[in-house]
Amino acid sequence: MTSGELAVRVRGLTKTYGSHRAVDGLDLDVARGETFALLGPNGAGKTTTVEILEGYRRADGGTVSVLGQDPATGSASLRSRIGIVLQTATDQAELTVAETIHHFARYYPRPRDPDEVIGAVGLEEKRRTRVRNLSGGQRRRLDVALGIVGTPELLFLDEPTTGFDPQARHQFWQLVRDLGQGGTTILLTTHYLDEAEQLADRVAVIARGRLLDSGAPHRIGGRDRDLVQVSWRDEQGAHRERTDRPTELVTRLGAAAGGEVMDLQVHRPTLEEVYLDMVNQPESSELKVAS
Repeated sequence: MTSGELAVRVRGLTKTYGSHRAVDGLDLDVARGETFALLGPNGAGKTTTVEILEGYRRADGGTVSVLGQDPATGSASLRSRIGIVLQTATDQAELTVAETIHHFARYYPRPRDPDEVIGAVGLEEKRRTRVRNLSGGQRRRLDVALGIVGTPELLFLDEPTTGFDPQARHQFWQLVRDLGQGGTTILLTTHYLDEAEQLADRVAVIARGRLLDSGAPHRIGGRDRDLVQVSWRDEQGAHRERTDRPTELVTRLGAAAGGEVMDLQVHRPTLEEVYLDMVNQPESSELKVAS
């Protein structure tokens, strides 16, 4: 992938606080137009990495390119091309939704139509509601509206659905999908593995400041190559078999049973299972893989 096709390019990134190395030689690529999820346990270096990409923090070593510029020294034009949705935000709570979005739109050289943004995030019915009276899900939609009103090429989403109920999470996921389909590059940090699997074209798993693996969610940690566990029950009792040909095994079981197979279950390792196995590995056994 050439540098022109990348929204984010990181090579050998390091950041140290005292004796603690928060980021330890990290390499990352985020392609233009993709939704990319950065995963890792608390203390893995996710926040530090993202803050460096956003230009809030300086790296100690390595090279960082965001939309072709170093975010530490990037121009105002670079900042106008980036949208940031923080995990927590402060604002003018007495302003209405419409007043807030119209106000923020004035900060950008080429803003989206604020009224169109209100519709895009599903806040039409709340446009005259004061910010302090919004629910958590509605407040998060406003945060996204403020992040996209400047027509960003790259949008950072930090733990966007923390505290959401299931319905609000699914509504928010659709909003993110719509943004991605519209061509916005999205870099997402989340602790919800199902969220990463639903939204991300690719994910990267980091621990102790190092990259463990990156790639499509179904390939992380060799998920696509792992044996599938098939379990079932017959007159002889319960059975379990691991195989790389689950369809063939299930077909054979169905033929032997003459129809339905009792208590049939086919289980492939989930992203969460693979992720937990990766981040809990001893440091000496970590492998750095980029795919």
